[in-house]
Amino acid sequence: MGVLLAVCAVLLALAPLGAAVAARQRLVGAADSSALAAADTSSGRRAGSPCSIAAAVAAANGAHLAACAVDPAGVVTVTVAISVVGWPITAAARAGPPPGQSTMAST
Repeated sequence: MGVLLAVCAVLLALAPLGAAVAARQRLVGAADSSALAAADTSSGRRAGSPCSIAAAVAAANGAHLAACAVDPAGVVTVTVAISVVGWPITAAARAGPPPGQSTMAST
């Protein structure tokens, strides 16, 4: 009986860690999606502000946009975040044209 209780206690203690690992994987997808949508916007393929689009995509994936930057070549770097069981979790992604190529929309 004592061994069963010990096993249950260990499993209960590890459950939040498992939830955090699963949430991190979903967050990586949210960061990738946000960066890709923002890169489409910075290239002129989509109307709007790259960081506003990234924030909307992050929110649609259950995260919030923690940081967003667009460099002169049109490469977008985003960081998205969530909190799981009180632990802050972040993921970053970047998207844009290959080095040496700029697809920035002309202004």
